[in-house]
Amino acid sequence: MKIFKVIILVFLGIFLSLSLLIFGPALTVNQSALNPDFVANRVDEIDIVELTDEIIIEHVPPEAADFMGEILHPVLHYTIGEIEPWLKEQARNVIHVFYDYIEGRNDTLSLIISLETKMKSFRDNLLDAILTSPPAELLGLNAEEIEAEFNVYFDQIDEEIPSAVELDETLLETDVMQQIERAKQYVGYFNLGFILLIAFILLIILIIILVYREVKGSCRQIGFTFLAIGVVSLVGAFVARSVASSQLATIDMPATIQSWAPHAITDVLMPLGIYAIGLIIVGIALTVVSFVYKRDDYSEYY
Repeated sequence: MKIFKVIILVFLGIFLSLSLLIFGPALTVNQSALNPDFVANRVDEIDIVELTDEIIIEHVPPEAADFMGEILHPVLHYTIGEIEPWLKEQARNVIHVFYDYIEGRNDTLSLIISLETKMKSFRDNLLDAILTSPPAELLGLNAEEIEAEFNVYFDQIDEEIPSAVELDETLLETDVMQQIERAKQYVGYFNLGFILLIAFILLIILIIILVYREVKGSCRQIGFTFLAIGVVSLVGAFVARSVASSQLATIDMPATIQSWAPHAITDVLMPLGIYAIGLIIVGIALTVVSFVYKRDDYSEYY
């Protein structure tokens, strides 16, 4: 009978260890990649002015860039700085609309962000700068003539930037929607599995307690398991952060993202670190209880 009990406890310990080990990464994904507020907050931390500046400058046709000269960059920087709160607000809206769809809170995927007003602001700022300090080739021309020349080159920039950003399931390409639908399906499976994993862990702990039928043994096994998995998870968090940071150095990306990414990685792995520390603390507490506890509350009833 004792051998049978030992075998059961061994298997329960293995199941509990594996479940706790899996739960750490699952919790990390749940609290980061599948948390729209977390993603939106990480986007808020990006230097939108520098990033948008870099992206737009890359799409400016060479002829237009040569015409605008040194004025283009500071005016673009100033304009983006003016609309930065709006840009972050729109990014947050896009994130929440997308997550509401893939998590099933909304049956439609639809959002339109108009860029016409912001492009007009950029155009007006750029034109004012050119009128104030016209390029050498425009010296001697009056304001109307300068604006006419300016319009020719600005139209080239305007053609490269859409008048609106549309997120709509009817406008997205079929392949893109298939990927989104697949992601929606996987997210549904993950959320269900996450809940079932929590229930499974609690069930195993309850069974361990019922099999031992006494405080010392159950606290010791659960405590040792929590402590061991906590240490492994904490080491895993540090290793994952180190590997991810080293891999980032090999990826070609905008300088703004390059400087933002290490901090984002730390934030992503923070739930795993907190989970690991929590397991260690609870594991130590349960282990201490198993050694100092003197009375067997359960056995006297059996």
